[in-house]
Amino acid sequence: MPRTLRKARSDRSSHRSADPRRVQNPASGSSVPRRLRAGLLASAVSVCLLGASAAPAPLGLGDRLYPYLGNPGYDVMAYDLSLAYSGDNTKPLRAVTTINARATRALERVNLDFTHGTVDAVVVDGRPAAFTTAGEDLVITPRTPVPAHHWMRITVRHTSDPRAAKDRDGGWVRTADGLALANQADAAHLVFPCNDHPSDKALFTFRITAPEGYTAVANGLPAGVARAGTSTTWTYRTRHPMATELAQVSLGRSAVLHRPGPHGLPVRDVVPAGDRKALEPWLAKTPDQIAWMERKVGRYPFETYGLLMAGADTGFELETQTLSLFEKDLFTDSAYPKWYVESVMVHELAHQWFGDSVSPRTWSDVWLNEGHATWYEALYADETAHKSMEARMKAAYGASDRWREAGGPPARPKPPKPGQKVGIFRSNVYDGAALVLYALRQEIGRPAFERLERAWVRGHRDATATTADFVRLASDIAGRDLTGFFQGWLYGAKTPPMPGHPDWKQAPPPKTPQKTQKAGQTGEAAPRSVMKWAVR
Repeated sequence: MPRTLRKARSDRSSHRSADPRRVQNPASGSSVPRRLRAGLLASAVSVCLLGASAAPAPLGLGDRLYPYLGNPGYDVMAYDLSLAYSGDNTKPLRAVTTINARATRALERVNLDFTHGTVDAVVVDGRPAAFTTAGEDLVITPRTPVPAHHWMRITVRHTSDPRAAKDRDGGWVRTADGLALANQADAAHLVFPCNDHPSDKALFTFRITAPEGYTAVANGLPAGVARAGTSTTWTYRTRHPMATELAQVSLGRSAVLHRPGPHGLPVRDVVPAGDRKALEPWLAKTPDQIAWMERKVGRYPFETYGLLMAGADTGFELETQTLSLFEKDLFTDSAYPKWYVESVMVHELAHQWFGDSVSPRTWSDVWLNEGHATWYEALYADETAHKSMEARMKAAYGASDRWREAGGPPARPKPPKPGQKVGIFRSNVYDGAALVLYALRQEIGRPAFERLERAWVRGHRDATATTADFVRLASDIAGRDLTGFFQGWLYGAKTPPMPGHPDWKQAPPPKTPQKTQKAGQTGEAAPRSVMKWAVR
């Protein structure tokens, strides 16, 4: 996002992966990179191997920050999500979620992440299956155990509730004219049953039915429109695997605007129909922003891009894959300088490479998403609006020790507190992580740094990657071992000296709180470090 608070509002083609394991998608035959989870899953698998004869229990992948997200024992290849919207965004949607997955070992039970909805029926490979709940898991018992390496199809008939879950943020966002999704980081399973962890990316198909007068849009490209009586069903499909947290569905009285992007890329934007004229000048900037990013890191990685401008007070923007979510007010509130709004647009665009195409293997790797998005946001402001990158990094350096104390070092963020909206999205993984990239560029030089950025997104496209992968690649490109350099910058309690700037020092804490935008204004639920810097 940015998740700038505003995240501070400031936030299967050629696939080489650090992961050695690949499988074939039975629908397309394309080679899809998959995750090597052995280290992450050790504890979760050991729990699961206690035996299915034990009482149903919530499982998880053992993620340090979200230990009960995801589930061991299978690998999802594709989701098919059907949603029926009544036109009332306070009432549950009727839904059917079909999951095609490969069992990675024999399973007597299959756990899916799902809560905040009612399950009516479950079918596994064409046969009704028993089900119950445990924690935030839907625990399914097929009639016969699932053999190892077996391709299974799970169909769940359920509701999807747009009303806020108690003590939980995320999932459906109710807008002025309908609904949108904001699932980061742990909320997709509030919307549909899934393996809700970014290490298990999959293809998605969306089939969305809505009454006359509404328009539905989702990730990917349109694959058909069918009208029946007074309702319409829209179908969308992704061409690239996607993490569950990046799923997007827009339902509203919307206008869908189309324009060409670089090298014929289809750019489509979704805006409230009555605001299309006022918002058009902002939307027209996207093709040039894509071209700017392509000059920095290489070709845009997906089949389409665009902005979803929602009439909602979310407190953040979000990089949902191919269709980034923005608050409409970001573009209509004159308090935000033009250059700042454009830099936030670039932040979410940069995430399409960093975070969406190259997804974090674990949530502790989130600095790779947010640090890079913040980096290109700041670089764009530097190059197009003369807002000094060096000045911003110097200011970040002065605050870095405080950020580390409050939120942990960039690659080891402190776990989120239950019910805390900001969660893991704090300044340490935004400007604090961008500061790591600045230090790296100082350490290895601009040419090597720019080669690293291109190699990173090219080598891990459509896959997942870890902090260790980044350290290894940076060392290879620099021609020397950078492990010690990264150890201090990514994991140290104190910020190391800045290469090339021995005069940079930690700044004393401000005597009074700095004035910021209204809460939640950077694009993810993180402190608005960007806007604080911008208004100094």
